[in-house]
Amino acid sequence: MTDGFEVPDAAATVLLPAVVARVTALADRLGVPHGEVFDARRLSSASGVPEAVVKALLGGRPAGEPDLQARFVQRLALLRRTRLKPNGRRYTQQEIADGAGMSRQQAGALINGDRRPTMEHCDAIQRFFRVHAGFLTAEDPEALASALMRTEQELLQQLADREREAAPTTQAADDPLERLLQDHGVRGIAWRAAQLPTDQHRDKVAEWLDMLLESVKRPES
Repeated sequence: MTDGFEVPDAAATVLLPAVVARVTALADRLGVPHGEVFDARRLSSASGVPEAVVKALLGGRPAGEPDLQARFVQRLALLRRTRLKPNGRRYTQQEIADGAGMSRQQAGALINGDRRPTMEHCDAIQRFFRVHAGFLTAEDPEALASALMRTEQELLQQLADREREAAPTTQAADDPLERLLQDHGVRGIAWRAAQLPTDQHRDKVAEWLDMLLESVKRPES
């Protein structure tokens, strides 16, 4: 633990290739162009990772990892460029300070990199800009993996919608297994599983589902 921040483990660098592979497979299944799901500009805005670093990481190349303070300043600058006021203008230092519950001097020092952020600073600024926890602090591979996992959830929703529309309604009425899958929300299960950090966690979900499905008997033909 350093200055209130958890030190990331090596799982982040292992997670990214797995998420990329899953998103690629889903995009291929749905016929979605890779350029759409792996658009570097969109992923940069969603993750806070610089566009050039997004491209490097997606290509499997190492990218320089800034220290925590440099990363914070970099991500905060991106938020100020991309999360604008309703009138299209950037939030001022005073508006950020007021929204995050700190003085203008504190906000200015954080924005300019003259002061090391605390976890409380990060949480307050993330709430102000309405971004997820860890946006300002997650290491680049972890931040990009999180953004891609949200893309994965969207693709899973599309796949679930398509398969539901294609499924015959008479089978669901007669088959208790199909009724179970519908009543318990296959889409919701898929969303939750996609948010798990590793394939080992998802394997546990699969094991539980296998046990549940084994307990449901199909009608005799």
